[in-house]
Amino acid sequence: MSRSKNTNAVLLLLLCTFLWGASFPVGKHALQEVDAFTLVMWRFSIASVCLFIYAKYKHMPLPSLTSKQWAWAIGVSVMGVGGLNLGLFTGLAQTNASNGALIMALSPLMTSLIGSVAQRKLPTLGAVFSLVVCLSGVLLVLTNGTLMSLLSFEPNHGDQMIFLGMLCWSLYTYLTQGISRWMPMIPYTLVGMLSGLGMISLMIVLSPEIHPLQESLVISKGVFFDLIFIGVFGTVGGYLLWISGVKQLGAASASLFFNFVPVFAAITAFAYGQQVTALQVVGIAIVIAGLLIPKLVQWQYTRLMDRKIAS
Repeated sequence: MSRSKNTNAVLLLLLCTFLWGASFPVGKHALQEVDAFTLVMWRFSIASVCLFIYAKYKHMPLPSLTSKQWAWAIGVSVMGVGGLNLGLFTGLAQTNASNGALIMALSPLMTSLIGSVAQRKLPTLGAVFSLVVCLSGVLLVLTNGTLMSLLSFEPNHGDQMIFLGMLCWSLYTYLTQGISRWMPMIPYTLVGMLSGLGMISLMIVLSPEIHPLQESLVISKGVFFDLIFIGVFGTVGGYLLWISGVKQLGAASASLFFNFVPVFAAITAFAYGQQVTALQVVGIAIVIAGLLIPKLVQWQYTRLMDRKIAS
C-alpha cells in the first residue's frame, strides 16, 4: 500500500470522526427549536434520500433475500439505528454534547464485550483494562469528580438515554457482522434508515403533542442547516468516509480513529458557545487513553514478534 493511500485514508477517517463528533453539538443546537422526534425524523428522511440516490448512481440493486433474512435485517435495524437515534437525541435535550460524545465513545469497547458474552469467552486483559479506565473517565465527568457524588451516583435522564442508545448501537454493530455476510452494507444501511424512519413516524403518530410539520415550517435558517448537516454530512457522508477509510487501513486500525469523536465534539461545542469544562476534557483524555493503550501495546508486541520472525 502506498504512502499516499495511507495518508488519504487517515484524512478520510479524521474528516469522518469530525463529522460524527460535530453532530453532537449541532444536534444540541437544533434541539432548541425542534423536538427530538422531529430531528430524528428529518435525519432519517434526508439520509434515506441521499443513500437511495447513491445506491442508484452506483447501480446497487437490493439483494434477493428470504423473508426471514429481511425480517432479521429490519428488526436489527429498528433496534440499532432507531434505538441509537432516539436515545441520543432525546438524551441530548437533557444533557450536554460533550457528555453525549463521551458516553458514545464506549461503543467499540461495549461491542467487544458483547461479542465475548455471545461467544461465551472471557474478555481479554486489554478489554478489561479499557473497561475499567474508560468507565472511570466517564464517571469522573458524570459525577463532577466528587467522591460523595460517586457514592450516591444517579445519572441524569439525558445521560441514561444516551447510554441506552449506545447499548443499542453496540448490539447492532455486533449483529451486523453476521448480516453483512449476505447483505451489502450500503443497501443494509438504507434499510436501516428506512426502518428507523418507519419507527419514528409511528411514534410521532402516537404522540399527538409532537407536531413535526409545524415545527419545521418555523425553524430558523441556522437550525435548517443543522438538520441538513446531520442528515447529509453527519450520517451519509460520515458513513461513506468510514467505509473508504476501513478499506484502506483495515477495521482494526480504523477503529482507533473513533477515539477522536469526543475530541471533535468538545471543540465544536466550544465553537457553538456550549459549555465545555476542564473536567470533561480530562474525562475525554482518560477515555481515549483507556481505549488506545491496549491497542498500542498489542501493536508494539506484534512488531517485535514480526522482527524476531524476520531475523
